[in-house]
Amino acid sequence: MGRRRNRKPLLQNIKIEKLAAEGKAIAKVDEKVLFVTNVIPGDVVDVQVTKKRKSYMEGNPVFFHEHSPLKKDAFCEHFGVCGGCKWQNLPYEEQLKFKQQEVIDNLERIGKVELPEVNDILASAKTEFYRNKLEYTFSSKRYLTNEEIASGEDLNRTPAVGFHVPRLFDKIVDINKCHLQPEPSNAIRLAIKDFAFANDLSFFDIRNHEGFLRTLIIRTASTGENMVIVTFYHEDVEKREALLNHLVEKFPEITSLMYVINEKANDTITDQEVVLFKGRDHIFEQMEDLKFKIGPKSFYQTNSDQAYELYCKTREFAELTGDEVVYDLYTGTGTIANFVAKQAKQVIGIEYVPEAIEDAKVNSEINGINNTKFFAGDMKNVLTKEFIELHGQPDTMIVDPPRAGMHVDVVETILHAAPKRIVYVSCNSATQARDLALMDETYKVTKVQAVDMFPHTHHVENIVQLEKR
Repeated sequence: MGRRRNRKPLLQNIKIEKLAAEGKAIAKVDEKVLFVTNVIPGDVVDVQVTKKRKSYMEGNPVFFHEHSPLKKDAFCEHFGVCGGCKWQNLPYEEQLKFKQQEVIDNLERIGKVELPEVNDILASAKTEFYRNKLEYTFSSKRYLTNEEIASGEDLNRTPAVGFHVPRLFDKIVDINKCHLQPEPSNAIRLAIKDFAFANDLSFFDIRNHEGFLRTLIIRTASTGENMVIVTFYHEDVEKREALLNHLVEKFPEITSLMYVINEKANDTITDQEVVLFKGRDHIFEQMEDLKFKIGPKSFYQTNSDQAYELYCKTREFAELTGDEVVYDLYTGTGTIANFVAKQAKQVIGIEYVPEAIEDAKVNSEINGINNTKFFAGDMKNVLTKEFIELHGQPDTMIVDPPRAGMHVDVVETILHAAPKRIVYVSCNSATQARDLALMDETYKVTKVQAVDMFPHTHHVENIVQLEKR
């Protein structure tokens, strides 16, 4: 007989102590850390362990003995199933406290850097309908919750358009009303669904690779412009045009209506041709007196209002006088570079994605900005000693890397470039802390500002100002 598998225990009457990274919460069981999903500090629960390791366990709550005194009712009917907005049941002030503390803990424990007095986290004025972009997926069968399955009723697996269930690539929660994006987002999605039902348009089956409607991207701008991109699995001119014409008639506020025929295995459209059906092939976002052109594949911060606050704080930390050469690393579509250009002598932007750099150049052009230069390529290959000799010594550097932080070669090049001041914007304070530790001998942390871009989620941005020692 083979060895019996290590059975996963059911732990009873567990008191949840505090929040942890990635939206989980923590309890202690026999000196072992237990990470639990979908709970908040103060809850007393029975936990079904799903993962057991030497130093920690993970699990899901199966029964609540007591609810936390902090608990509030979730505002969304899909809470707990769709996997987004995990902290709706936690008051916003408590979310902010945790995010602020997480940033401080990461900088002190991982970075081991000396901190000045840390500014209070910048709250988001909007805590609902704050996103400017959502991507929905069509599925031939909607996801059934555990409760529905347990009911034993004969359930109708109608098609769905909504979001992926966490960690299940082929399961889609059918969304009735999403609280993330302002209208006409919900209305457009529901209109497509109703039209599809009425006209027998099939939804995609990701396992068997069949069906017609595949994904839907909606972008809404603060200028009132809207972009809609419908992806079909195969071409059917009659059906496609019928649906798109229906959207044109029903939603005159769609300024850019586009479509994609994606016959490949995965849903990404970055390598696909996006075809314009009606309107312009872009929309505009506005920030102060600057306009930013957004195409179907452009990156733009998904919370426009709070992105403005983030960039204002970044510009403030840069303390520019108009005489500086500024390097903006990981510039993306040049949003920060163009945002600070008025206060600088010259801004040099570097970014890995060539299409983003083309967007950055266009954004400078349409705003009449002529003191920016943009370069595409891998940061550690572009930002060389020769590059700095050619384009001038930076007085100030702004860096906004992806979640993984900066490559050690990039950190070395920054230290060699030796700007007087660095402003480090990060969406992951743990990797930011690691990078700060590498620069700590040469640069001192002089200001810290956390910014909440995504209410009801565990994500938090952080800005650090560094001065040469």
